[in-house]
Amino acid sequence: MSKVKIYHNPRCSKSRNAVALLEEQGIEAEVVKYLDTPPTKEELKKILKMLGLSARELMRTKEAIYKELELKEVEEEEALIDAMVANPKLIERPIVIKDGKAAIGRPIENIIELLK
Repeated sequence: MSKVKIYHNPRCSKSRNAVALLEEQGIEAEVVKYLDTPPTKEELKKILKMLGLSARELMRTKEAIYKELELKEVEEEEALIDAMVANPKLIERPIVIKDGKAAIGRPIENIIELLK
């Protein structure tokens, strides 16, 4: 069976649902509590590539820190990635990775599709 990794925030219901889904499917995933262990810049770039998203598309733009850092005004991809590495709360969740592909679990059907 291929390795599965989930970037998880235990305080998020969508993230908890994703972990429960993996357990129900009998999938032993590497669970990364990304607020405690944020992805490196390189890891985040790989995740973005797997998702096919820009940094802004992966950001939680309603977080207070997004407004505090005035990220709406920032256009440079590298600067947005740096902001997510420094402030992992900005990263959309949960993210599940399998076989070099990734999905954001909003909606959870994205993860179901990835696991097929």
